[in-house]
Amino acid sequence: MNLTKNRIPDNIRKIHLIAICGTAMGALAAMLKDMGFEVTGSDHGVYPPMSDFLASKGIEVADGFNEKNIAYGPDLVIVGNAVTKNNPEAREMFKMGLHFCSMPQAVNRFLADGKKAILATGTHGKTTTSSVLAWMLYEAGLDPSFMIGGILKDFDSNYRLGKGDVIVIEGDEYDTAFFDKGPKFLHYDPFMTVLTSVEFDHADIFRDLDHVKNAFDTFISGLSPTSTLLAFNGDDNVSDLVRDRKCRVVTYGRDANSLWQIGEISISPPWNCFEVLKQGKHFSEFRTTLVGEYNLLNALSAIAIADSLKIPARVIGKSLETFQGIKRRQEVRGQKHGITVIDDFAHHPTAVQETIRAVKPFYPEGRLIAVFEPRTNSSMRKVFQDVYPLSFDDADMICIRHPSLLNKIPADERFSSEKLVDDLKNRGKDAHHFPDTELIIDFLVREATSGDVILIMSNGGFDNIHERVLKRIEN
Repeated sequence: MNLTKNRIPDNIRKIHLIAICGTAMGALAAMLKDMGFEVTGSDHGVYPPMSDFLASKGIEVADGFNEKNIAYGPDLVIVGNAVTKNNPEAREMFKMGLHFCSMPQAVNRFLADGKKAILATGTHGKTTTSSVLAWMLYEAGLDPSFMIGGILKDFDSNYRLGKGDVIVIEGDEYDTAFFDKGPKFLHYDPFMTVLTSVEFDHADIFRDLDHVKNAFDTFISGLSPTSTLLAFNGDDNVSDLVRDRKCRVVTYGRDANSLWQIGEISISPPWNCFEVLKQGKHFSEFRTTLVGEYNLLNALSAIAIADSLKIPARVIGKSLETFQGIKRRQEVRGQKHGITVIDDFAHHPTAVQETIRAVKPFYPEGRLIAVFEPRTNSSMRKVFQDVYPLSFDDADMICIRHPSLLNKIPADERFSSEKLVDDLKNRGKDAHHFPDTELIIDFLVREATSGDVILIMSNGGFDNIHERVLKRIEN
């Protein structure tokens, strides 16, 4: 594999993206189009909403990978991290001697160049943290750019090209490309970074927790002395990683030793109200519709960054009150006959546990029915088999779907949803297993009553279960 062309040349006009329909790749394509480049792309399985989004931008997308898609000779090919070296377009790219790069290389060159990059990193909370911060900066008139892994409702987009000197980026620890197996976040030189948490995840590329920590260690070691790292000090793995670093380390959390600390919390639906202390002294009181203590901690890190950028507390407060949230993060999809359906991206055991715990106090009248689809490369492996039963303690009823993509996992490594349900029953929980989505819908329509909340958790579309349940309940 000849990597001499793995660089971005000058005087680029035409750019092709292989695997353009991923959330981040689609956003990158649109941004490049907005910047005046001629953009084409290809992907396997081109369908809405991304296909409609790209079409609205005037971007030509080929359905399927084929050498012909790059025969016109683009000046640069951007390769998505799901693309293998055996992809026909990747093979043709090498054969034609085209310049190529990864997604983070492109973001660094075209979007972050000359701007102060603020990175949100960590196993959990990256999307929420970066989204809240982007909205704060926008409300403060700083005209930020951003590239985030979720759709911000305030912008109806996961990206923005601003004229200000700050860009907010969701920094992912997942690998970069088939020709670069290092984490994506290693490509950035951030002005400020948030580190929310470090746990074992992405079992398809990381061997164990130490392997994950090594990736974050490499990243933190590369931060310059002029860079600031905001570290959550309620996580032992984070505390281990940030000790004795050359960059400036600022802590946030609930601990009294935190430079930035959450004080009193009170829930008054729809508001989550909280006090913030800076260096042990009262800073301000805020309220947000974000649910759960973990989301308040995400907001706290954004508050700390906003304060360092001299944004007044009243502007920070207004932005928290007006922040509309992120699609697929505790998103209320609808309410029919008193039954509320919520969509969430949670899939890691900690995220499942904290999401259930966060949502429940806001709906005290009825039951919380947790519906979970194990779908990620980690959740379909048995690495979390004995951990998941502890994640559903705050749910009143639990529905577990059989993983639809389980055949992607080697037989001896597979997660068992049947065993999870057995383990939950042994813990005294009202748990049920389903082989497909249709049977879950039948069950929910039959069992749910007014006041109940159906919390659906999956990192995928889950066969459009949310809209289908709402429609069936209405009828």
